[in-house]
Amino acid sequence: MAFSFNFDLKIKTDEAVNQDKIKKDQGHEEKPVDSNDTKPSCEKVKEAKEHSPPLDCQSLLEDAVCETFTLGTLPPIHYLNESVFELTMSELLDGENVLARTAAQNTDLISGVYEGGLKVWECTYDLLEHLEAEGEAFSGKRVLDLGCGAGLLGILALRRGAREVHFQDYNSTVIERLTLPNVLLNCEDDDDDSGDDDDGGAGGGDEEGEKDGCPPPKRKATGPPRDSKLARCRFFSGSWTTFLTQVLKNDPPPKYDLIMTSETIYNTDYYPALHEVFHRLLDQGGLVYLATKAHYFGVGGGLYLFQNFVEEKDIFKMKRVKNVEHGLQRHVVAMSFKKP
Repeated sequence: MAFSFNFDLKIKTDEAVNQDKIKKDQGHEEKPVDSNDTKPSCEKVKEAKEHSPPLDCQSLLEDAVCETFTLGTLPPIHYLNESVFELTMSELLDGENVLARTAAQNTDLISGVYEGGLKVWECTYDLLEHLEAEGEAFSGKRVLDLGCGAGLLGILALRRGAREVHFQDYNSTVIERLTLPNVLLNCEDDDDDSGDDDDGGAGGGDEEGEKDGCPPPKRKATGPPRDSKLARCRFFSGSWTTFLTQVLKNDPPPKYDLIMTSETIYNTDYYPALHEVFHRLLDQGGLVYLATKAHYFGVGGGLYLFQNFVEEKDIFKMKRVKNVEHGLQRHVVAMSFKKP
């Protein structure tokens, strides 16, 4: 099975944005607001929405073409094949029109419109590798997969026995057409990996076609999945600001034992909202795992800028727990509250 990672080719934005960014950098000014000047400003704040699985779950998985990620003791994680998904998803199902807009602008990112959730970026795999190496225990924990995209991190937590997993992404199209189907694909394995739910161990099915860690080329749902995993999940779309406002309305508001996020600090404009989510929703003894590149060329963010931001706030302590030196430098960082 071959993976294709496009992030090292750097995020492509409008030429005007890149030129403007270069000029600002030369003057040591702050990063400008994205110059897709045809976008109305209201697109900068996308209202939060909670998404419920459809009654007919089978319709989301019919003739689904998927891949499987396997690593060491981790249970296999199934997800829709990215290329096939983008080619076959009907425009009628893309209520935000993100596929057409990204194709028209030849970009994987349109700030405030589409934040890259339809791709699995490589730092996600860095974090999965770290979780496997450290033997991170999820059993009984409440977990937030923030900026989830395909949802691989949250799916791992779910399969390793987390008591509750919340998935959040900026775009409703991502949640409804990618995250939810991926979670359902992994719920199909309930009968095979029930041990994962009990003790957080690495299960793994031995269904036909998965002996080498790869699923059959096509997986077709045979009916709605059992509730044992899906009932532990909630799905949200919208900006981090509106998502935070929505979940804080819960009585009591959720506190997460673990927040996992990957490739989400590429835009410095988003740092205040991201930090506020960590601050308000992380349990006092909880942990944030952040997987990131050292710098995002063409967009301006990166680990060093975010670390400076966090240090100025003086609420969290940060520790690098994994470094990847080949290619563009990548890191996995653990964040926890400073002691009073």
